[in-house]
Amino acid sequence: MNERTRPVEHTRLHIGGQWLDAADGAELPSVDPATGEVFASVACGGAADVDRAVAAARAAFENGPWPRMKPNERAAALWRLGDLLLADAAEMARIETLDQGKPYAIAQAADVPSAAGLFHYMSGYATKIEGETIPISAPGQYHTYTRREPLGVVGLIVPWNFPLVITAWKVAPALAAGNTVVLKPAEATPLSALRLARLALEAGIPPGVLNVVTGHGSTAGAALAAHPGVDKISFTGSTATGRKILDAAGGNLKRVTLELGGKSANIVFPDADLDKAIAGSSDAIFFNAGQACAAGSRLYVHDSVYDEFVAGLVERAKRIRVGDGFDPATEIGPLASREHLDRVSAYLDAGRAEGTIVTGGNRIGEAGYFVEPTVIADAGPGARVTREEIFGPVVVANRFTSEDEVVAAANDTRYGLAAGVWTGRVGTAHRVANRLRAGTVWVNTYGVFDPSMPFGGMKESGWGREMGHEVLHDYTDVKTVCVDIDG
Repeated sequence: MNERTRPVEHTRLHIGGQWLDAADGAELPSVDPATGEVFASVACGGAADVDRAVAAARAAFENGPWPRMKPNERAAALWRLGDLLLADAAEMARIETLDQGKPYAIAQAADVPSAAGLFHYMSGYATKIEGETIPISAPGQYHTYTRREPLGVVGLIVPWNFPLVITAWKVAPALAAGNTVVLKPAEATPLSALRLARLALEAGIPPGVLNVVTGHGSTAGAALAAHPGVDKISFTGSTATGRKILDAAGGNLKRVTLELGGKSANIVFPDADLDKAIAGSSDAIFFNAGQACAAGSRLYVHDSVYDEFVAGLVERAKRIRVGDGFDPATEIGPLASREHLDRVSAYLDAGRAEGTIVTGGNRIGEAGYFVEPTVIADAGPGARVTREEIFGPVVVANRFTSEDEVVAAANDTRYGLAAGVWTGRVGTAHRVANRLRAGTVWVNTYGVFDPSMPFGGMKESGWGREMGHEVLHDYTDVKTVCVDIDG
């Protein structure tokens, strides 16, 4: 039995520590994007199942031990969960490859350790969520202080491009702060979330603390966002869906964190190390088949090195091995679904009309959802492929001649998630980084993430931050206590 045909263990909803069918018995097919074939059937939850999960999370928060545990006990459980993820790396990576299509070697060497690292890192913050003592000037004698307390039940809605990693970004700080969770994974990639729930029980995280409802965003996701029993929603996905989440969350004025789309500028100055910049810019757009919200999809290269740079980028794109994630030689896998293949293909058609496709631009084969790494040149600032998020292995390259020109072009977007700057001058690096309207700016590198680094967007790329100390503000509330000590 090979990795593709071996059955998947957990395919039911996880609510209150139990594995349950959907209330109406509905099921959701899991499709292998490398073959286009169904390999598992997963419970498809709806509004009734969200009700069950929220009730379980509320009971665990109001009456269970998790929020009342000693901070070091919560920390120990989260650390154990990180350890269990590492021990389970081979199976978790297999699930990610089957569900999402990414290369197995990358999932095992990068995605699983990254997720485990989030639980390890955030476990330390369970013992460091602190308030302040405040000297006040009101007449009398008072001892005034603040406490940071968990919000309660949080709903977490994650996308399909990095299912396990982004789940960890949200679950780890939510639990470290003492909240309980209802997790809604993307319908295309539900399996790693279900396996994580099983590992959480093994780690000693009590039943009801981490609940998983698989299903469609339009039903289960919408019900979770609107649910009056949920105190906070954290969503990662498209800007269009983010607006719907925000509208739905307004019913009970729940807290909302949004990590949304991007169309990130990647700027190459003439004094950059071109070999390093070409390699980094290739990784910035083609890693994970371009299915990354922070992908460097708008490339701006100084006119004096443009031709040399684009030729080098094209050469690298042509050498990338696209294929089945279980093939050890594969560097990037398929797009995650047929629906997404159709979307990216439509943008490739637009690119032919708006610019020049220098390399790529086609689907690979008839089975699976594979697309060639693609470079589009000189599409211009008003082109759809320049302005809209493609979310595939497609980069649009344009020329610039001055710093002011390129900063204006980079900022001429409704998005503000990330950006890259390649230069040999330290002054240029800091000056341009300061001028760019983006939540993260990488200089002479691209796509570096760490549990200690806050990540999130400006403008229509979202509200709030993932990771780092900053994320704890989004999973806690501040209570002020003022005690009269005069007599």
